[in-house]
Amino acid sequence: MTEFSQRVEAVVRAIEPGDVVTYGEVAALAGKPGAARGVGAVLAGSGERGLPWWRVVAANGRLVPGHEREHARRLRREGVTLDTSTGRVKLTEPGDPGRRRRERQRAAGT
Repeated sequence: MTEFSQRVEAVVRAIEPGDVVTYGEVAALAGKPGAARGVGAVLAGSGERGLPWWRVVAANGRLVPGHEREHARRLRREGVTLDTSTGRVKLTEPGDPGRRRRERQRAAGT
């Protein structure tokens, strides 16, 4: 496992239930801004390591292609709101606790 993979896994494990972050945000927090696709590859290859992969979405709120139903089920179970017309996570919703948490993390430099 590469150092980047280890950092990605640590970031994803730290995402709290009910919080949602983007692949790009995970990449930045793992020290490699711009490596969103690399985060996707790490998650896709994580297998049985128990990562909460469902807490990571595309920058536009899109769920994992081919796994949308399971992704949505897990997010809803944690209280995450999905747009009923698009099936995407509402990332810019003003009351989104995950968005506020991410903003605090960025401000703190973590």
